Amino acid sequence: MDARCDVAVVGGGLLGLATARALARRGLAVILLEQADVGHDGCGSKGSCRIFRLGYDDPGWVRMAERAREPWAELEEECGRPLLHPAPHLTFGPGLDAVRAAMHSAGAPHELLAAAEAAARFPQLPVGGPALLEPASCVISADAALRALAAAVPDIRTGAAVTGIADDGRRVTVRTASGPVTAGAAVVCAGPWTSALLAAGGITVPSAPTLEQVGYVAPRAEPGPAMPIFICHGAEVPYGLPVPGSPLYKIGFDHSGPPADPGSQEQGPDPVLSARLSGLARRYLPGFDPELARAERCVYDNSPDEDFIVDRVGRIVIGSGTSGHGFKFGPLLGEWLADLATGQDADPAARRFSLGRFRAAGAH
Repeated sequence: MDARCDVAVVGGGLLGLATARALARRGLAVILLEQADVGHDGCGSKGSCRIFRLGYDDPGWVRMAERAREPWAELEEECGRPLLHPAPHLTFGPGLDAVRAAMHSAGAPHELLAAAEAAARFPQLPVGGPALLEPASCVISADAALRALAAAVPDIRTGAAVTGIADDGRRVTVRTASGPVTAGAAVVCAGPWTSALLAAGGITVPSAPTLEQVGYVAPRAEPGPAMPIFICHGAEVPYGLPVPGSPLYKIGFDHSGPPADPGSQEQGPDPVLSARLSGLARRYLPGFDPELARAERCVYDNSPDEDFIVDRVGRIVIGSGTSGHGFKFGPLLGEWLADLATGQDADPAARRFSLGRFRAAGAH
């Protein structure tokens, strides 16, 4: 496959596709290398849907989520179909006040509902206390988003497992079993495989992969009122969201899965995690059968602080550490990574995601 291009992108998940699309839109020759297929079982970007929300307990994250909406709108216009489906979002639990304060500081739209009002307006979700309502949240059709991004990338090479990456200061050589790709720069967005790929070249990217599980539950009878998105911020973080175009409802616990080897994932349902998910449905979803209609495993690429990693070392750009909350930022992060790949300075908001923060933390 000996090939040359302006930028080689490693990884055909959300970040890799978004970056390759951003570079192609700038007129650059891009080759995207994916070890399997786009949306394969072992990738962290697969599945039906994700949450687009503004509700974080840090105003910086709230502002970043607000910025992420416009790139999604551009992708929707480009592909000619909606990818983000508006749905009200309820935040509750002990972390409510911190989320409310951050949204207020950032000027993001929100409404605090007293317990009685939350129960009256959303009887299908027994919150059991006050709730913060986000009117600007959405459900992302994740599988459709991957297809839309892939359609905008002219050269995607699947089944191209990368075996090494070398930067000689003038160019980057990405080695694969079928031959090398030589480029002016490389962007590595290989999820939890990123750390091992770059370690041989002396670049340390901390990663602690986990194998999460989500479940899908079906309504007991004909669908009633439309279900909102929800997140309960407490000791556990249960969440749920409606599946676009389906009566099913997706549920999960944030960061509840065991440590994982990304190269040998067990895709079958874990009975302990399945039982926890059924308990979640019994607690929060009285209109649904608590027995899972189906389960889905998904690998998380976790950074030590759950912030992303967006940085450049020499001619290699790194996009990783999405930590289970990166999907909503995909097209925005793609633009930031494309900036770095073309030699531009990091976006000011991206500077918090540099690798240098881990070196600084280790110095104390």
